[in-house]
Amino acid sequence: MPILGIDYEKCVNCLTCIKTCTRQLFKEEDQNKIIFQDPLNICNLCGHCIASCPEDAILYQDVGEAYSFEGVNNPEIIVSYDQIYEFLTAHRSIRRFKKEKVPNDVLKKVFDAMQCAPTGRNMRSEFYAILSDDDQIMALSDAVQDEISKTPGLKEIYADRLAEAKKVFKSPIFFDAPHVVIVSSSFDNEIEVTNIGIIVTYGRLAAQALGLGTCWNGFTQLAMASNPEIRKLTGIIHPKVGVFIIGYPDMTFYRTAPRSKKPVKGL
Repeated sequence: MPILGIDYEKCVNCLTCIKTCTRQLFKEEDQNKIIFQDPLNICNLCGHCIASCPEDAILYQDVGEAYSFEGVNNPEIIVSYDQIYEFLTAHRSIRRFKKEKVPNDVLKKVFDAMQCAPTGRNMRSEFYAILSDDDQIMALSDAVQDEISKTPGLKEIYADRLAEAKKVFKSPIFFDAPHVVIVSSSFDNEIEVTNIGIIVTYGRLAAQALGLGTCWNGFTQLAMASNPEIRKLTGIIHPKVGVFIIGYPDMTFYRTAPRSKKPVKGL
């Protein structure tokens, strides 16, 4: 059980843990003593009790590290709305990359950010992989192209586009990106599609902050859904996947792309 209880030498009986736990696993007993009990094993390890305790009095193990920094309790002072809005509007999908590989320590930062992403019911059932070997990336690109070329529906939509890309790129599915990132889940449900999408978005934004470029790769996701055997080329066996490419961008943008504003019903 990762949440072990309370350090009573630190606890000041503020009742924050009781208010925070949505599963009512903290209770106040006689003598103003708070206890943690989970007889039905229903704690979903959201960590809110750990994060919200002002005295750091929650005992836990094997769930990662909780740490503090300036602004953790007021994120709006870390980055302003205007700054983050400009950061988001500057974000672009990159399809031209430099040949150089991204160092592992930089890639690790992207994966660290991805694993901060929220998931439904805090399931955290995702698995992470990255392909950096050129031959492996090429083999996957070829397999995805083949699947698209022979699958009705996919062929009509993407075959001509890929034929043109093949004139420019060695691996047209991945636009010659040096790395392919795959996020997968063993849970075959629609919530996992959303979870993976959020995780991929965290990774892509983190990559931008590191001077990297990315692009979500729907080609591979569609091909793997059509032919699960393609997953074996990556060592992935899980039914739900999300894929994006990453590398150093070989292009520069001087303004945002135009985006028409849609009306918001009820606002």
